[in-house]
Amino acid sequence: QVQLVESGGGLVQAGGSLRLACAASGRTFRPVTMGWFRQAPGKERDFVAAITWSGNTPDYADSVKGRFTISRDDAKNTVYLQVDSLKPEGTAVYYCAADPKLPLRLSRRYNYWGQGTQVTVSS
Repeated sequence: QVQLVESGGGLVQAGGSLRLACAASGRTFRPVTMGWFRQAPGKERDFVAAITWSGNTPDYADSVKGRFTISRDDAKNTVYLQVDSLKPEGTAVYYCAADPKLPLRLSRRYNYWGQGTQVTVSS
């Protein structure tokens, strides 16, 4: 079993930045592929970014490419999402998820989820 805890959300003005973190723990934790998703009120949970267990070739949704950066620190069992140039439409609960089967962009392919962290972007 893997437990995921997100942090770093908050209220930020449009154009601002945040650094989200997802701390993983569990008896059998090992480096696994991790993803970030977000869900706005009344909307579906959308893919944001994913990073493989090796840290190579991160994948990003087109809507965040060039503004968000996913990274990992396996020594700390933590995955980060640096979110820059935030837009009001980025207001959502951001979730991290772990250990998916392909394809990585589908939320239902992930086995473990955190509780989410709220990001609110004011215009």
